[in-house]
Amino acid sequence: MTDLSIIIVNYNVRPYLEQCLDSIRKSAQGLEVETIVVDNNSSDGSVACLKERFTDVVFIENNTNCGFAKANNQGIKIAKGRYVMLLNPDTVITESTISDCIRFMDEHDDAGALGVKMLKSDGSFAYESRRGIPTPFVAFCKMSGLGTLFPNSRTFGRYYMRYLDIDSAERIDIISGACMFIRRSTLDKSGMLDEDFFMYGEDIDLSYRLLQTGKHNYYLPTRILHYKGESTQKSSYRYVYNFYNAMLIFFRKHFSNYNFLISLPIKAAIFVKAFMAYMSNLMRGKHNDKEEKLGFMRQFLFLFIGSPDNISDVEKIASEYGLQLTALPPTDDILLKGHASVANHQQYGYIIYDTSLFTYGDILRYFDTADHHGPKMAFYHPEQKSIITDNYVF
Repeated sequence: MTDLSIIIVNYNVRPYLEQCLDSIRKSAQGLEVETIVVDNNSSDGSVACLKERFTDVVFIENNTNCGFAKANNQGIKIAKGRYVMLLNPDTVITESTISDCIRFMDEHDDAGALGVKMLKSDGSFAYESRRGIPTPFVAFCKMSGLGTLFPNSRTFGRYYMRYLDIDSAERIDIISGACMFIRRSTLDKSGMLDEDFFMYGEDIDLSYRLLQTGKHNYYLPTRILHYKGESTQKSSYRYVYNFYNAMLIFFRKHFSNYNFLISLPIKAAIFVKAFMAYMSNLMRGKHNDKEEKLGFMRQFLFLFIGSPDNISDVEKIASEYGLQLTALPPTDDILLKGHASVANHQQYGYIIYDTSLFTYGDILRYFDTADHHGPKMAFYHPEQKSIITDNYVF
């Protein structure tokens, strides 16, 4: 039987999806893993381009954007694995991620699903890696700012559960849909994703239903990178509407019996935040233009650490895009410690790692243990001759 079925929903993020699939291929070595990509009518040529390179991946091509939940369900229906992993295309997993998750689930029969330690591109911890059930009180604490004022409180800070150790396996409530590892037998009991959620909120709803099967949800501190946002236009009104509307759907579905005096402030807060975000976007205007992003990236200093054979190619890319770049061949110290061993590394905005020399696991380890006020990570892929950052693909 297949160990794991990985399901990825893609929409116009081809370079990130390609990198994600590359990281899966390396993580799946020695295991029975199938990968299913459900494309929601992308216009960037994702499927046609990637089919040739990833011949072992199953591609489902939709002729409309049917939403995150429905697309994932398409993949789940054909998945053959005893475990199912829902994974965002704007993620990078390490060479040990899959084996770490399978081992933990095999050793913990009480586990129905687990989430992982998600890192941002600067190596800092993404607190949405684990969350509490957004009951009316928990949601109120988050929206009112009480959770921000008392982040480590088990009473007021339950939404992000910051009182838990980020480097220990812990029972949690809600797993992020960016990386959700689920026991198939538990998923069969809970049911698939609720397609009333077009985008956002479906992971909260599914996590809640997984708990109702009698199994536990866990957080496992195995690292992945989540760019968070490359697969969505977070500054758009569509994002604002879908995100806050998803919260309302969940609230109505699971907490409709709560007292009106409790539910009304929560619903009011949701609408107020949606309105404020919408007005803010109107005042700022659009900030997703490609040329504007490139202009933004040109203000940073880039450091490339890689094979001498690839330095000239990277320098050509930097010259083409007008980037300020310094290139270094890897020393024994750099191979061991990463950018932390480079003098004055904090002057750089991005450290570009040659993926022919560095593993994804080592790169994420460097940043997880480094100063989070320093540079961000970037990847150079010699086969594609491309540099991928959180904000731009060169």
